[in-house]
Amino acid sequence: MAQIVFMGTPEFAVPALKTLLETQSVVGVVTQPDRPAGRGRELRPSPVKKVAKAAGVPLYQPLSLRKPEDAAPLQEWAPEAIVVAAYGQILRPHVLDLPPLGCLNVHASLLPRWRGASPIQHAILAGDDASGITLMQMDVGLDTGPLYVQEAIALRPDETAATLHDRLAALGASLLRRHLDAILAGRITPAPQNDEEATYAPLISKEDGRIPWEESGERLDRHVRAMTPWPSAFTTWEGKRLKVLQARPVTAANLPEADPGTVIEHQGAIVVVAGEGGLRLLEVQPAGKQAMAIEDFVRGRPDFIGSRLGD
Repeated sequence: MAQIVFMGTPEFAVPALKTLLETQSVVGVVTQPDRPAGRGRELRPSPVKKVAKAAGVPLYQPLSLRKPEDAAPLQEWAPEAIVVAAYGQILRPHVLDLPPLGCLNVHASLLPRWRGASPIQHAILAGDDASGITLMQMDVGLDTGPLYVQEAIALRPDETAATLHDRLAALGASLLRRHLDAILAGRITPAPQNDEEATYAPLISKEDGRIPWEESGERLDRHVRAMTPWPSAFTTWEGKRLKVLQARPVTAANLPEADPGTVIEHQGAIVVVAGEGGLRLLEVQPAGKQAMAIEDFVRGRPDFIGSRLGD
């Protein structure tokens, strides 16, 4: 067993930490500080903190690791290696150079595709056929380090960011279980990335959930799935936000001509006309109300049909 420091914060990192607790000697865990959440804005611990506390592992929650003195607890733990999974901060050389066996990142994409903070959402948005996990050696760049191991999974037609997140989190833990010992022992040589093939996945924001009705129905279907569960795909109706929680694409065949964003009833379905084709609504959530089937929503607001969304 190697002495490992684990750095991670959200639910994605939990399976990796649990695997390390079973297979290695975890001498410390670094996670983001507790953040205010919910209507009461009460401080809530990260998912990783909850697991670390339950396991009795030493915990460190720095606001930042920018300065060398901020990494003092890591130096005291004297790890042989650091394993990172969605920690939430860029690591600087004084952290990367600390463990003799280096820092290893569990990244949720098939690098060099989708370097950056939101690879899961961008893979779905782009209509990729596959995603996967990369175990990589960290350097000072943004996911630019050499690659140890990759494993791909096919994206399902109804894949959402939520389902892909859970599948990749489990896969990341599996790769650590199967390959970390060989990596730390030097039996796997990392291969450099091809920078010319790199694409980037910038951090998704709340505003990125806004539905661009001028796009095609196929693109809008991917948008809804990529924004599920957060920040949720949304549009506006009567000046208020309307979330679209489930939808399906509709081809342009037999759709009447209308401006993008126009709600129509088509072959028994509620469809929003897109720039090409349309988007069949299945489940929505009006502002201040619970999620509901589109049929229930329209039954209460029949004037929804014929309106234009996003104005």
